Amino acid sequence: MSEQPATGHWQLHSIVSGLRSAREQWRTRNGRSSGEQGGRELPSREAVRQILEQLCGALFPMRLGPVDLREESEDFYVGHTLDAALTSLLAQARLELRYAARQEKIDEAGVDARALRLIQDFAAALPGLRVMLDTDVLAAYHGDPAARSVDEVLLCYPGILAIIHHRLAHHLYKSGLPLLARISAELAHSATGIDIHPGAQIGPSFFIDHGTGVVIGETAVIGERVRIYQAVTLGAKRFPADESGQLQKGHPRHPIVEDDVVIYAGATILGRITIGKGSTIGGNVWLTRSVPPESNLTQANLQLDCGNRGV
Repeated sequence: MSEQPATGHWQLHSIVSGLRSAREQWRTRNGRSSGEQGGRELPSREAVRQILEQLCGALFPMRLGPVDLREESEDFYVGHTLDAALTSLLAQARLELRYAARQEKIDEAGVDARALRLIQDFAAALPGLRVMLDTDVLAAYHGDPAARSVDEVLLCYPGILAIIHHRLAHHLYKSGLPLLARISAELAHSATGIDIHPGAQIGPSFFIDHGTGVVIGETAVIGERVRIYQAVTLGAKRFPADESGQLQKGHPRHPIVEDDVVIYAGATILGRITIGKGSTIGGNVWLTRSVPPESNLTQANLQLDCGNRGV
């Protein structure tokens, strides 16, 4: 049995000192402090992970809540869990708003009151978000012949986990907490391989089947009853820059997908184009132009169309 090395083997004092020096140099160069009174400056990814787990349990207590929960104690569990989650979320919101105020060099007065209002609004929106999520769960159940029950969908489907995170993150994004929203989205991305920017607008009854490799950009707009499959990209075609060469942010640059559209695996749809209502986009199609309602695009008919136009 090998002996554990003594801590002196690592010259930890020198390494810790060197890392401290690197941190201090970075903070000096970027005009950054180490946070209020030396405390944490930014929201915690781990705290957000715990909050989302609690919120999932509160939204679907008998399926995503604790294993020993009984229906007669459902309301008590939901109330207790929400109180803990929202209190923690409030602390993270204050960190984000204070950080943003320091970055923009504006007065931090009123940050705590604003954070409280935002989280109160978020809490009030939860019943409506639950109703919206029920439409997503039903869309997955009705849209997948392999699904045996809505419970299986909720417990097992990565697309459902991704859309739960997205519905919560999108509300935070709209309310002015984009960093917390992005952390929430990236936690789902890490767990499922589905990358949905929290700014994307997604209507009810949305179903991502299989899901791995799906990318949905910040300014994408998706209508009702849309179904997409794995490795679909709703992305930007180009990234305009300003006079200084910096990328311009916030401009609409991702697709609009109207109601009742199906997009099959591997399709790549780029730019601010519109996929008309009721259309079907076939697998591995590369699309950079709008299509009218009730279109049925495949690689074969796109190649034929390009040939007829002499492309």
